[in-house]
Amino acid sequence: MLAIQTILATVVIFGLMIIFHEFGHFIVAKRVGIKVQEFSIGFGLKLASFVKGETTYNLRLFPIGGFVRMAGMEQDDEASVDDERSFNKKTILQRVAVISAGSLMNFVLGVLLFAVIFIYSGFPMPSTTVEKLVPGGPAELAGLKAGDKIVAIDKEQVNKWEKMSEIINTHPDQVVAVTVERSGKQQKILVLTSRDEKGQGKMGIYPAFQNQRLDPFSSLVKGAEYTGRLVILIIDLIGQMIIGKLPADLGGPVRIVYEIKNAVGFGISNLLQLAAFLSINLGLFNLFPIPALDGSRVMFLIVEWLRGRPVDPVKENFVHLIGFGLLLLLFVFVTYNDVLQLIQK
Repeated sequence: MLAIQTILATVVIFGLMIIFHEFGHFIVAKRVGIKVQEFSIGFGLKLASFVKGETTYNLRLFPIGGFVRMAGMEQDDEASVDDERSFNKKTILQRVAVISAGSLMNFVLGVLLFAVIFIYSGFPMPSTTVEKLVPGGPAELAGLKAGDKIVAIDKEQVNKWEKMSEIINTHPDQVVAVTVERSGKQQKILVLTSRDEKGQGKMGIYPAFQNQRLDPFSSLVKGAEYTGRLVILIIDLIGQMIIGKLPADLGGPVRIVYEIKNAVGFGISNLLQLAAFLSINLGLFNLFPIPALDGSRVMFLIVEWLRGRPVDPVKENFVHLIGFGLLLLLFVFVTYNDVLQLIQK
Protein backbone atom coordinates (compact mmCIF):
# COMPACT_ATOMS: atom_id res chain seq x y z
CA MET A 1 0.00 0.00 0.00
CA LEU A 2 2.82 2.39 0.91
CA ALA A 3 4.52 1.65 -2.43
CA ILE A 4 1.37 2.64 -4.35
CA GLN A 5 1.01 5.80 -2.28
CA THR A 6 4.66 6.65 -2.93
CA ILE A 7 4.24 6.19 -6.69
CA LEU A 8 1.11 8.33 -6.75
CA ALA A 9 2.70 11.02 -4.57
CA THR A 10 5.82 11.06 -6.78
CA VAL A 11 3.77 11.44 -9.97
CA VAL A 12 1.67 14.22 -8.44
CA ILE A 13 4.65 16.14 -7.02
CA PHE A 14 6.76 15.89 -10.18
CA GLY A 15 3.70 16.66 -12.27
CA LEU A 16 2.88 19.80 -10.29
CA MET A 17 6.46 21.09 -10.47
CA ILE A 18 6.67 20.49 -14.23
CA ILE A 19 3.23 21.94 -15.00
CA PHE A 20 3.84 25.10 -12.96
CA HIS A 21 7.31 25.58 -14.46
CA GLU A 22 6.25 25.16 -18.07
CA PHE A 23 3.03 27.12 -17.53
CA GLY A 24 5.20 30.05 -16.39
CA HIS A 25 7.07 30.06 -19.72
CA PHE A 26 3.81 29.50 -21.61
CA ILE A 27 1.66 32.24 -20.05
CA VAL A 28 4.34 34.95 -20.21
CA ALA A 29 5.16 34.03 -23.82
CA LYS A 30 1.48 34.42 -24.67
CA ARG A 31 1.27 37.73 -22.79
CA VAL A 32 4.16 39.29 -24.73
CA GLY A 33 2.78 38.06 -28.05
CA ILE A 34 5.06 35.10 -28.85
CA LYS A 35 3.60 32.29 -30.93
CA VAL A 36 3.60 29.11 -28.82
CA GLN A 37 3.66 26.06 -31.06
CA GLU A 38 3.74 23.30 -28.45
CA PHE A 39 3.19 22.79 -24.72
CA SER A 40 4.38 19.37 -23.57
CA ILE A 41 4.50 17.64 -20.21
CA GLY A 42 7.11 14.88 -20.28
CA PHE A 43 9.41 13.67 -23.05
CA GLY A 44 9.32 10.86 -25.60
CA LEU A 45 6.29 9.17 -27.11
CA LYS A 46 3.00 11.09 -27.07
CA LEU A 47 0.36 9.55 -24.84
CA ALA A 48 -2.30 12.18 -25.45
CA SER A 49 -2.51 15.25 -27.63
CA PHE A 50 -4.96 17.95 -28.66
CA VAL A 51 -4.81 21.24 -30.53
CA LYS A 52 -6.34 24.48 -29.32
CA GLY A 53 -5.80 27.58 -31.40
CA GLU A 54 -2.21 27.66 -32.64
CA THR A 55 -0.80 25.46 -29.85
CA THR A 56 -0.53 21.68 -29.62
CA TYR A 57 -0.79 20.32 -26.06
CA ASN A 58 0.93 16.98 -25.40
CA LEU A 59 1.28 14.50 -22.58
CA ARG A 60 4.39 12.38 -23.20
CA LEU A 61 5.66 9.06 -21.89
CA PHE A 62 8.51 10.06 -19.55
CA PRO A 63 7.27 12.52 -16.87
CA ILE A 64 10.74 13.85 -15.99
CA GLY A 65 10.35 17.31 -17.44
CA GLY A 66 8.53 19.27 -20.09
CA PHE A 67 8.99 22.01 -22.63
CA VAL A 68 7.31 24.91 -24.38
CA ARG A 69 8.26 25.26 -28.05
CA MET A 70 8.03 28.85 -29.26
CA ALA A 71 8.42 30.26 -32.76
CA GLY A 72 12.00 31.31 -33.48
CA MET A 73 13.67 29.62 -30.50
CA GLU A 74 15.13 26.70 -32.43
CA GLN A 75 17.98 27.18 -34.91
CA ASP A 76 16.27 25.26 -37.72
CA ASP A 77 12.96 27.12 -37.36
CA GLU A 78 13.56 29.19 -40.50
CA ALA A 79 9.84 29.71 -41.12
CA SER A 80 9.60 31.88 -38.00
CA VAL A 81 12.73 34.00 -38.49
CA ASP A 82 10.84 36.99 -39.92
CA ASP A 83 7.65 36.40 -37.96
CA GLU A 84 6.94 39.38 -35.70
CA ARG A 85 5.63 36.88 -33.14
CA SER A 86 8.95 35.06 -33.08
CA PHE A 87 10.80 34.76 -29.75
CA ASN A 88 13.88 36.48 -31.17
CA LYS A 89 11.84 39.46 -32.39
CA LYS A 90 10.87 40.41 -28.85
CA THR A 91 12.84 42.80 -26.64
CA ILE A 92 15.56 41.46 -24.37
CA LEU A 93 13.46 42.27 -21.30
CA GLN A 94 10.50 40.35 -22.70
CA ARG A 95 12.68 37.33 -23.51
CA VAL A 96 14.26 37.40 -20.05
CA ALA A 97 10.75 37.49 -18.55
CA VAL A 98 9.67 34.47 -20.60
CA ILE A 99 12.73 32.42 -19.64
CA SER A 100 12.66 33.39 -15.94
CA ALA A 101 8.92 32.82 -15.57
CA GLY A 102 9.31 29.05 -15.22
CA SER A 103 11.43 29.34 -12.09
CA LEU A 104 9.25 32.10 -10.69
CA MET A 105 6.22 29.82 -11.00
CA ASN A 106 8.08 27.15 -9.02
CA PHE A 107 8.45 29.71 -6.24
CA VAL A 108 4.73 30.49 -6.56
CA LEU A 109 3.97 26.78 -6.18
CA GLY A 110 6.07 26.76 -3.01
CA VAL A 111 4.10 29.71 -1.63
CA LEU A 112 0.77 28.03 -2.44
CA LEU A 113 1.77 24.71 -0.88
CA PHE A 114 2.93 26.39 2.32
CA ALA A 115 -0.31 28.40 2.36
CA VAL A 116 -2.37 25.19 2.15
CA ILE A 117 -0.40 23.78 5.09
CA PHE A 118 -0.99 26.90 7.19
CA ILE A 119 -4.72 26.92 6.39
CA TYR A 120 -5.42 23.27 7.23
CA SER A 121 -2.62 22.23 9.61
CA GLY A 122 -1.85 25.60 11.12
CA PHE A 123 1.19 27.82 11.59
CA PRO A 124 3.35 27.40 14.71
CA MET A 125 2.64 30.46 16.87
CA PRO A 126 4.13 31.28 20.29
CA SER A 127 1.62 30.90 23.12
CA THR A 128 1.53 32.23 26.68
CA THR A 129 2.35 28.75 28.00
CA VAL A 130 5.90 28.47 29.31
CA GLU A 131 7.99 25.88 27.43
CA LYS A 132 11.17 26.40 29.46
CA LEU A 133 12.90 29.05 31.55
CA VAL A 134 16.27 30.77 31.35
CA PRO A 135 18.38 29.25 34.16
CA GLY A 136 18.79 31.83 36.90
CA GLY A 137 16.45 34.23 35.11
CA PRO A 138 13.79 36.39 36.79
CA ALA A 139 10.95 33.94 36.11
CA GLU A 140 12.81 30.94 37.49
CA LEU A 141 13.95 32.85 40.57
CA ALA A 142 10.36 33.96 41.21
CA GLY A 143 9.01 30.40 41.03
CA LEU A 144 7.49 30.03 37.56
CA LYS A 145 7.65 26.53 36.09
CA ALA A 146 7.59 24.94 32.67
CA GLY A 147 3.97 24.24 31.75
CA ASP A 148 2.59 27.34 33.49
CA LYS A 149 0.08 29.25 31.40
CA ILE A 150 0.32 33.01 31.89
CA VAL A 151 -3.18 34.50 31.84
CA ALA A 152 -2.58 38.03 33.18
CA ILE A 153 0.15 40.53 34.03
CA ASP A 154 -0.65 43.24 36.58
CA LYS A 155 -4.35 42.27 36.24
CA GLU A 156 -4.27 42.84 32.46
CA GLN A 157 -5.50 39.74 30.64
CA VAL A 158 -3.12 38.27 28.05
CA ASN A 159 -3.91 35.50 25.57
CA LYS A 160 -1.16 36.16 23.02
CA TRP A 161 2.62 36.04 23.36
CA GLU A 162 2.99 39.36 21.53
CA LYS A 163 0.69 41.15 24.00
CA MET A 164 2.51 39.66 26.97
CA SER A 165 5.93 40.59 25.55
CA GLU A 166 4.73 44.15 24.91
CA ILE A 167 3.74 44.58 28.57
CA ILE A 168 6.97 43.06 29.95
CA ASN A 169 9.13 45.10 27.56
CA THR A 170 7.74 48.32 29.02
CA HIS A 171 8.51 47.27 32.61
CA PRO A 172 12.30 46.82 32.91
CA ASP A 173 13.71 46.39 36.43
CA GLN A 174 10.20 46.42 37.91
CA VAL A 175 8.12 44.01 39.95
CA VAL A 176 5.13 42.71 37.97
CA ALA A 177 2.31 40.47 39.21
CA VAL A 178 2.10 37.47 36.91
CA THR A 179 -1.07 35.36 37.14
CA VAL A 180 -0.47 31.81 35.98
CA GLU A 181 -2.67 28.76 35.59
CA ARG A 182 -1.04 25.65 37.06
CA SER A 183 -2.73 22.27 37.50
CA GLY A 184 -6.13 23.84 36.85
CA LYS A 185 -5.71 26.54 39.48
CA GLN A 186 -4.66 30.18 39.20
CA GLN A 187 -2.01 31.77 41.36
CA LYS A 188 -0.20 35.09 41.41
CA ILE A 189 3.61 35.29 41.32
CA LEU A 190 5.65 38.46 41.76
CA VAL A 191 8.51 38.71 39.24
CA LEU A 192 11.31 41.29 39.25
CA THR A 193 12.09 41.79 35.56
CA SER A 194 15.57 42.37 34.18
CA ARG A 195 16.73 44.91 31.59
CA ASP A 196 18.31 43.83 28.29
CA GLU A 197 20.85 45.74 26.17
CA LYS A 198 18.02 47.62 24.46
CA GLY A 199 16.58 48.77 27.77
CA GLN A 200 13.54 46.49 27.53
CA GLY A 201 12.14 44.34 30.30
CA LYS A 202 12.63 40.55 30.25
CA MET A 203 11.37 37.66 32.40
CA GLY A 204 13.53 34.88 30.97
CA ILE A 205 10.95 32.47 29.55
CA TYR A 206 10.57 30.60 26.28
CA PRO A 207 7.06 30.07 24.86
CA ALA A 208 5.51 26.78 23.87
CA PHE A 209 4.46 26.86 20.22
CA GLN A 210 0.99 25.81 19.11
CA ASN A 211 -0.33 25.38 15.58
CA GLN A 212 -2.85 28.05 14.72
CA ARG A 213 -4.86 27.90 11.50
CA LEU A 214 -4.51 31.03 9.38
CA ASP A 215 -6.97 32.72 7.04
CA PRO A 216 -6.17 32.48 3.30
CA PHE A 217 -4.58 35.95 3.04
CA SER A 218 -2.38 35.50 6.13
CA SER A 219 -1.39 32.02 4.95
CA LEU A 220 -0.23 33.41 1.59
CA VAL A 221 1.82 36.10 3.34
CA LYS A 222 3.43 33.50 5.61
CA GLY A 223 3.91 31.18 2.63
CA ALA A 224 5.79 33.92 0.75
CA GLU A 225 7.85 34.63 3.86
CA TYR A 226 8.77 30.94 4.28
CA THR A 227 9.63 30.63 0.58
CA GLY A 228 11.92 33.66 0.78
CA ARG A 229 13.68 32.25 3.84
CA LEU A 230 14.17 28.90 2.13
CA VAL A 231 15.68 30.52 -0.96
CA ILE A 232 18.19 32.39 1.23
CA LEU A 233 18.94 29.24 3.24
CA ILE A 234 19.54 27.13 0.12
CA ILE A 235 21.83 29.76 -1.42
CA ASP A 236 23.77 29.95 1.85
CA LEU A 237 24.15 26.15 2.02
CA ILE A 238 25.32 25.96 -1.59
CA GLY A 239 27.82 28.75 -0.92
CA GLN A 240 29.19 26.84 2.08
CA MET A 241 29.49 23.69 -0.05
CA ILE A 242 31.42 25.60 -2.73
CA ILE A 243 33.95 27.02 -0.26
CA GLY A 244 34.27 23.66 1.51
CA LYS A 245 32.64 24.50 4.83
CA LEU A 246 30.03 21.81 4.21
CA PRO A 247 30.38 18.50 2.34
CA ALA A 248 28.74 18.42 -1.09
CA ASP A 249 25.44 16.60 -0.60
CA LEU A 250 23.56 16.32 -3.88
CA GLY A 251 20.47 14.20 -4.35
CA GLY A 252 18.82 13.00 -7.54
CA PRO A 253 15.51 11.36 -8.45
CA VAL A 254 16.28 8.21 -6.41
CA ARG A 255 16.87 10.25 -3.25
CA ILE A 256 13.77 12.34 -3.95
CA VAL A 257 11.56 9.25 -4.31
CA TYR A 258 13.04 7.88 -1.08
CA GLU A 259 12.27 11.13 0.75
CA ILE A 260 8.76 11.16 -0.71
CA LYS A 261 8.24 7.62 0.65
CA ASN A 262 9.29 8.82 4.11
CA ALA A 263 7.04 11.90 3.89
CA VAL A 264 4.04 9.76 2.87
CA GLY A 265 4.48 7.79 6.07
CA PHE A 266 4.29 10.96 8.19
CA GLY A 267 1.15 12.40 6.60
CA ILE A 268 -0.05 14.92 4.05
CA SER A 269 1.43 17.96 5.82
CA ASN A 270 4.97 16.56 5.62
CA LEU A 271 4.39 15.58 2.01
CA LEU A 272 3.28 19.12 1.11
CA GLN A 273 6.31 20.58 2.89
CA LEU A 274 8.62 18.31 0.89
CA ALA A 275 6.83 19.23 -2.36
CA ALA A 276 7.25 22.95 -1.58
CA PHE A 277 10.95 22.44 -0.77
CA LEU A 278 11.53 20.50 -4.02
CA SER A 279 9.70 23.09 -6.12
CA ILE A 280 11.74 25.95 -4.63
CA ASN A 281 14.95 23.97 -5.23
CA LEU A 282 13.96 23.34 -8.85
CA GLY A 283 13.16 27.00 -9.44
CA LEU A 284 16.42 28.17 -7.90
CA PHE A 285 18.57 25.53 -9.65
CA ASN A 286 17.12 26.51 -13.03
CA LEU A 287 18.19 30.13 -12.49
CA PHE A 288 21.85 29.20 -12.01
CA PRO A 289 24.00 30.24 -15.03
CA ILE A 290 24.71 26.63 -15.98
CA PRO A 291 24.63 25.81 -19.73
CA ALA A 292 21.36 24.17 -20.84
CA LEU A 293 19.45 25.70 -17.90
CA ASP A 294 17.24 28.80 -17.98
CA GLY A 295 19.84 30.80 -16.06
CA SER A 296 22.42 30.39 -18.83
CA ARG A 297 19.90 31.56 -21.44
CA VAL A 298 19.32 34.67 -19.36
CA MET A 299 23.11 35.19 -19.24
CA PHE A 300 23.32 35.02 -23.03
CA LEU A 301 20.59 37.65 -23.25
CA ILE A 302 22.53 39.87 -20.84
CA VAL A 303 25.61 39.44 -23.05
CA GLU A 304 23.48 40.38 -26.07
CA TRP A 305 22.34 43.53 -24.26
CA LEU A 306 25.93 44.47 -23.35
CA ARG A 307 27.30 43.78 -26.86
CA GLY A 308 24.37 45.30 -28.70
CA ARG A 309 24.00 42.19 -30.86
CA PRO A 310 23.08 38.55 -30.21
CA VAL A 311 25.57 35.75 -29.67
CA ASP A 312 26.05 33.48 -32.68
CA PRO A 313 23.20 30.93 -32.34
CA VAL A 314 25.51 28.09 -33.43
CA LYS A 315 27.97 28.91 -30.64
CA GLU A 316 25.20 29.34 -28.07
CA ASN A 317 23.60 26.02 -29.00
CA PHE A 318 27.01 24.34 -28.79
CA VAL A 319 27.49 25.68 -25.25
CA HIS A 320 24.03 24.44 -24.25
CA LEU A 321 24.77 21.04 -25.82
CA ILE A 322 28.00 20.69 -23.83
CA GLY A 323 26.18 21.80 -20.69
CA PHE A 324 23.41 19.27 -21.30
CA GLY A 325 25.99 16.52 -21.62
CA LEU A 326 27.66 17.54 -18.36
CA LEU A 327 24.28 17.61 -16.62
CA LEU A 328 23.59 14.07 -17.85
CA LEU A 329 26.93 12.94 -16.41
CA LEU A 330 26.08 14.64 -13.12
CA PHE A 331 22.67 12.95 -13.19
CA VAL A 332 24.31 9.53 -13.63
CA PHE A 333 26.84 10.20 -10.86
CA VAL A 334 24.21 11.47 -8.40
CA THR A 335 21.89 8.55 -9.17
CA TYR A 336 24.71 6.06 -8.63
CA ASN A 337 25.61 7.75 -5.34
CA ASP A 338 21.96 7.71 -4.21
CA VAL A 339 21.58 4.00 -4.97
CA LEU A 340 24.86 3.26 -3.15
CA GLN A 341 23.70 5.14 -0.04
CA LEU A 342 20.33 3.36 -0.03
CA ILE A 343 22.04 -0.04 -0.28
CA GLN A 344 24.26 0.82 2.69
CA LYS A 345 21.28 1.81 4.87
